[in-house]
Amino acid sequence: MSEPTTRQPITETGPTAGADTRSEPEVTSALERAEETAHLGGFITLDRDAGARPPGGPGPLSGMTIAVKDNIHVGGLPNTAGTPALRDFVPASDAPAVRRLRDAGAVILGKANMHELAFGITSNNHAFGPVRNPYDPSRFAGGSSGGVAALIAAGVVHAGIGTDTGGSVRIPAAVTGTCALRPTVGRYPGEGVTPLSSTRDTIGPMARRVADLIRLDGVLSGDDIPVAARPPRSIRLGVPTGHFTEQLQDDVAALWEAALHSLSAVGVTLVPVDVTSFVEREYETGMAIVLYETRVELSAYLAQYRPETDLAGLAAGIAGPDVQGIFENCLLDGAPGLVAEEVYRECLAHRQRLRAAYAETFTAHSLDGLTFPTTPATALDLATCDQGMVLCGEPADTFSTFIRNTGPASVIGAPGLSIPMGVAPNGLPAGLEIDGPAGADRELLALGLTLEATCG
Repeated sequence: MSEPTTRQPITETGPTAGADTRSEPEVTSALERAEETAHLGGFITLDRDAGARPPGGPGPLSGMTIAVKDNIHVGGLPNTAGTPALRDFVPASDAPAVRRLRDAGAVILGKANMHELAFGITSNNHAFGPVRNPYDPSRFAGGSSGGVAALIAAGVVHAGIGTDTGGSVRIPAAVTGTCALRPTVGRYPGEGVTPLSSTRDTIGPMARRVADLIRLDGVLSGDDIPVAARPPRSIRLGVPTGHFTEQLQDDVAALWEAALHSLSAVGVTLVPVDVTSFVEREYETGMAIVLYETRVELSAYLAQYRPETDLAGLAAGIAGPDVQGIFENCLLDGAPGLVAEEVYRECLAHRQRLRAAYAETFTAHSLDGLTFPTTPATALDLATCDQGMVLCGEPADTFSTFIRNTGPASVIGAPGLSIPMGVAPNGLPAGLEIDGPAGADRELLALGLTLEATCG
């Protein structure tokens, strides 16, 4: 596995004389912890001079150490997106989301490892080494934001930001026992991010506890509406029948049943809900949108930031066979699986129908949220995860299985929150997801505070 690279301070002259160094001891401790846990592969670039850089100023994130997924620009640090062709690409400036974190007092410790080009859920990166799960280093840490999740779970950083197209902050949070929010699409600024799909991509905060997600969301969105835990008896949660809650690994099923019992015991109203209306053709619709938009938007991104590299040049250097296959079969000129524009347009129209059905489900049942296991299984063995898995005694595809429950909200553009559901009998954590109506992000976080206290 490649060792994390190091970079000098972003400022050419070093830290300003007399700068506020209030965070130096904590940053020093974080850097030491990063060295101790280097075997987990959490960082691609570790900024060992992070504590010497002048802070952005006191604020709601003052002193919070942050890991940034390596597809979100941090000025002066490489933005590899986990792929060899971008290894030497160094953005000149921060993405707006990163600038908001700095201005609120956060300290960026470095760039976190990820699934190559964010096209997968294992973070078994063939260019920079796999991300390993702190609970069991032989297991994956989820993806595509696996590095951020592993660094939080290992106690290296307080929090971080990843990106989520179909589950990429929530899946790693679930399998590492941490928390993550996929916000309503458009809630945070999305510039300065290596793209897949503008319809589905969003930056998402990740942390140990929901309270930290609330602070991060407030900074990233500018929404400072106070958030407090809801009284359990005031909450109505939809419990999907079928799609989300059947075909679960035994260990996850045991935690799920325990969570339902705990929620009912404290007075949360649980309502069985038929979700057929908004999961019909969801996976096929969402994938077609991503594949069409990636070809267009990633090409435009390269033209803007890396003009010497086109889509074919990027693909030529891809290290992971799974990602290479996506480009060869679905993205490059002449690929047999290219998505035609008319198919893309029909999928966008179907997405609107799914959105309407989703909203109607909430209205019809007077729901505050939907809840279900974030993933149908706990973390898989890194040595075999790329070859598939077995679920309920049947062979299954790893990617489509792990994205099954996180996909619908991401296609619809609604917010989804994953919190720890506990540690399963096999010694690995699993996550509990709560999805909310579009735009109800702060209300969803309030539900998260209540459920975290009940199920965490």
